[in-house]
Amino acid sequence: MLLFLLWLLLAVIAWPLALLALVLYPLLWLVSVPFRLIGISVRGAFDLLEAIVRLPIRLLSGPQSA
Repeated sequence: MLLFLLWLLLAVIAWPLALLALVLYPLLWLVSVPFRLIGISVRGAFDLLEAIVRLPIRLLSGPQSA
C-alpha cells in the first residue's frame, strides 16, 4: 500500500518518471527471474553439501529423544 502511495506521489510530482517506472518495473522483474533461479539452485546445492558434511556427526550422536 505504501509503495502504491509513493508511486501516486511520484505521478503527481513527475509523471514522466512515474510512467517510466511503470513500464520498466515488469521488465526488470523479468530480467531478475534467472538470477533468482540461480540463487535458489545455489542455495539448494549448499544445503545439500551441509547435510552431507553433517551426516557423520548426526549418525555418531545417536537417536534423538523427543
